[in-house]
Formats: sequence, structure tokens, C-alpha cells
Amino acid sequence: MTRTVRHSLAAAATIILLGSSQTALAQSSCTSATCGVVNRVELVEKKGQGSGLGLIAGGVVGGVLGHQIGSGRGNTAATILGAGAGAYAGNEVEKNAKKSSYWSVAIRMDNGYTRNFTYTNQPPVHEGEHVRLIDGGRRLARVSG
Repeated sequence: MTRTVRHSLAAAATIILLGSSQTALAQSSCTSATCGVVNRVELVEKKGQGSGLGLIAGGVVGGVLGHQIGSGRGNTAATILGAGAGAYAGNEVEKNAKKSSYWSVAIRMDNGYTRNFTYTNQPPVHEGEHVRLIDGGRRLARVSG
């Protein structure tokens, strides 16, 4: 057998053995407080807080645009209406620009308690899967069986 073929076979055998030992390790280290079933995985989007800057800028722009409409009392009404609409729109734009999102995961632990975790990235688990908490829940690993 050539040297390259022997090395390839050795590498393949190592990968197979390591893969099965990691699965066995995940199963053997499960306790009722570290393993459970995923109940919920959902993306939560939270609107940002307005600082007032969008409100003021929108009000000024809306007032200027409203002032361009009509003359006399109609002009005054259009200016006030434009300022109000602009302030509202500016505040909403600022909130949307500052929104954040995170993943919320609820796990029904084997001991009966439900624990909730939040992650910045989508977790690699789905509802109904049996998982083990790693590093106190900072990471999740699927458990077979």
C-alpha cells in the first residue's frame, strides 16, 4: 500500500472514531439540569429608542415643506400640519434605524424547568430537538437518542 493511501485511511479512521466519541461524550455528560427539549426558537425584533433628534429634524423639514403650500391661513395650517407629520415620521425613522434583533430560545429541561436563552445569531437547533447546554447555555449541542 502506498504511503498516501495509508495516511488517507488513517485520517478517515480517526475522523470516524472522533465523531462517534463526541456523540458518546455528549450523551454521557447529560444531566437533568444540562439537557432538555427545545420548545421555541424565534427571532425577536425590538424597535430602537428615539433620542428626539429625528423628531426635531422631521418637524423642521415637515414645517418647511408645509409652508410651501397655500397662502394666508391655509399656509399656517399647512405649516403646522407638515411640522406635526414630519416630527412623527422623523421619530419613526430614527426608531427603525436603531432597531435590534436577537434569537430567543426556550428549553424545557429534563428536570421539568423551562429556561430561556437569547443569542445574537440563529442557533443551530430547532423545536423538538433534544439538546445539551454548553458553557452554561452560551452554546447548544444536539443530543442523539
